[in-house]
This record gives sequence, C-alpha cells and structure tokens, in this order.
Amino acid sequence: MNFVWLIVVGLIAGWLAGMLAGGVGFGILGDIILGILGSFVGGYLFNALGVSAGGGTLGTIIVATIGAVVLVVLMRLIRRV
Repeated sequence: MNFVWLIVVGLIAGWLAGMLAGGVGFGILGDIILGILGSFVGGYLFNALGVSAGGGTLGTIIVATIGAVVLVVLMRLIRRV
C-alpha cells in the first residue's frame, strides 16, 4: 500500500509543480517521476532549513510539490544553457 501511496502523492505533486512552474504537466509518467524526485528534494530542503510542513497527507504533498517546482526550475535553467 505504501508504494501505491507514493505513486499517488508523486502524481499529485508532479502535476501541481507542472501547473505552478510551467502551466503544463509532463504526462502521467513524467508527473509521477517529478513528484517522487521532488519529495526527496523537498524533504532535504525542509530538513536543511529546519522547517516542518506539519506532516500528514497534505504536508507530504506540499513538501513534494515545492521540491518538484525546484526541480522544474533547475531543469529549465540547465536546458537554456
């Protein structure tokens, strides 16, 4: 069940990041991968800054979305070069 939850949170976070950072999603597989990677990036950033998202499902989605937005911005900066 945890694996399914990881996929669902990744999909939601990736889709939200695509909408917030670029106005379009990256397809279902791209959104899932972006959201899962974003959860690691967001978790690292929140931990490094000593910030808590409050936990729970909403907190997890918020952290993953922020991390995914950071990844989208970094991907666009790298793509420009």
